[in-house]
Amino acid sequence: MTDKKTETVTEPVAFASLGLPENLLSAVLSIGFTSATDIQARTIPPLLVGKDVLGEAQTGTGKTAAFGLPALAKIDTSIRKPQLMVLAPTRELAMQVAEAIESFGKDMKGLRVATLYGGQSYGPQFQQLERGAQVVVGTPGRLMDHLRRKSLKLDTLRVCVLDEADEMLNMGFLEDIQWILDHLPKTTQMCLFSATMPPAIRKIANRFLKDPEHIKVAAIKKAKANITQYAWKVSGITKMTALERIAEVVDYDAMIIFVRTRNDTVDVAEKLERAGYPALALNGDMNQAQRERCIDQMKSGKSSILVATDVVARGLDIPRISLVVNYDLPGDNEAYVHRIGRTGRAGREGMSISFVRPREMYSIRHYERLTSGTVLDYQLPNIQEIGKIRIERTRVEVAKIVADKDISAMREIVEGMAAESEVSMIDLAAALLFQKQVKQPLQPKEDPKPRRDARERNDRNSRGNDRNSRGNDRNSRGNDRNDRSNREERPRKAKVNRSDVDWQTYRLEVGKEHGARPGDIVGAIANEISLDSSYIGAINLHDKHSFVQLPKGIPTDLFNQLKGVRVRRQPLSITTSDEAVVSQQRPSRRTEKAARHT
Repeated sequence: MTDKKTETVTEPVAFASLGLPENLLSAVLSIGFTSATDIQARTIPPLLVGKDVLGEAQTGTGKTAAFGLPALAKIDTSIRKPQLMVLAPTRELAMQVAEAIESFGKDMKGLRVATLYGGQSYGPQFQQLERGAQVVVGTPGRLMDHLRRKSLKLDTLRVCVLDEADEMLNMGFLEDIQWILDHLPKTTQMCLFSATMPPAIRKIANRFLKDPEHIKVAAIKKAKANITQYAWKVSGITKMTALERIAEVVDYDAMIIFVRTRNDTVDVAEKLERAGYPALALNGDMNQAQRERCIDQMKSGKSSILVATDVVARGLDIPRISLVVNYDLPGDNEAYVHRIGRTGRAGREGMSISFVRPREMYSIRHYERLTSGTVLDYQLPNIQEIGKIRIERTRVEVAKIVADKDISAMREIVEGMAAESEVSMIDLAAALLFQKQVKQPLQPKEDPKPRRDARERNDRNSRGNDRNSRGNDRNSRGNDRNDRSNREERPRKAKVNRSDVDWQTYRLEVGKEHGARPGDIVGAIANEISLDSSYIGAINLHDKHSFVQLPKGIPTDLFNQLKGVRVRRQPLSITTSDEAVVSQQRPSRRTEKAARHT
């Protein structure tokens, strides 16, 4: 392989000058992209003329458009067979890339995109391929399965892209990648992107890329924006209730709320609208005119709340945005940086609030590392504080009406009503105020009590305040009735609904022959990455290896950290797997408790 490094682009390059077809150019401009990033300006031209490309660039530099746009330019939508295939290390990245490519190709009539990844049933994926998807985005393991099943055929493939190649290497996909690439037609144009170039990636490039253009883009050092970051741990109330409360009490000029899917943009915006906070939804299903109208309303101040996904929010530059809310956490940590970067612009102060579920708390450390900042705990105002704020706001509104408006006619009506009904003026004013606040009460209902508070209250009220006496009290005949009542009031520990967890199967190179037990595996993983054992799923022990279910989207550094962890003096050497874990081997509660406190 001969490296041909292009010169660094220092001046902004307009997308219109890169030679893209008109339908792709119009889609890019409608999304909000005007100037190409460095990697895009240097990658699109060689890919358009058919050269292989070896790209060295960090996440967040615009790689998806860099390879997606020129690859789409080569697709013939009249041929309903795979012509572009993108390999991604994780399900989240595959979904993100697929959505971006769909948005780039929205003006390409007949374009179909199939997303293939493990953890999802094969049925929908078979249907996507049978309908004639020209673009296939997937993870290595599931792509291999479809190739073996003959449901995916690559004889018409024109372009193949390896995205985040070093991440796939770290996750143990090297042999899978080589197996897949061996099945490509010899005429396939190759594009490989990686943040680093370890020897193994070099080896793949040397073997599969033909005289590639080597494009290296240095990581962009962003100036630390003036953004105060907060995280609210989801508990007690719903995320929607918390969002409504933030919209009511936080002093913001304009707010952007990030959600996971296109449907979520509409759902959240409609709920805010019903609660009295007009909001706009921005998603990939909107045409160019609708998007432009939406953005113009935000820029002009006609609207102040925007609900969007990551893809459509890229390139947004609305200086008014002073608050970013991560209603759903992003699929990858780098996207977090881009999200909160929508605020704190042009020297202004910004604020971000992330809604973090207990199982997602480990993400905070990575956000702090990426932003070189601190993520503070966010305390939602309680009901008493909300009530005071509403009463004060109402007082100001009423005083302003008295000062600025001619209310003489209204005064006569009220005086007449008071005289006819023999109701005092104060009671009439109170009745009108009551009617006004029905939708948004000045004295809201109490929040649900957290379970821990209830447990502490029960403990304080227990006779003798002696924890050990509770078991004895339950057995004493004279207190049976009270004990039954206490048992009903005492909240149980919140259980994880395993059907709500998005599981990924991982292979561990430790098994029965090494003396490993399920409890050993739970303890090692839980302690190493501070993961609650409730989020460690089924464990299937074999003689020399094991399979374990963990939540999807484990950050790369934590994944690498687990590789060197030892169980019974044997390194886990963890890798992803598409193996179905059918055994429900779980350690006993006593073992799990001991593991959490090891």
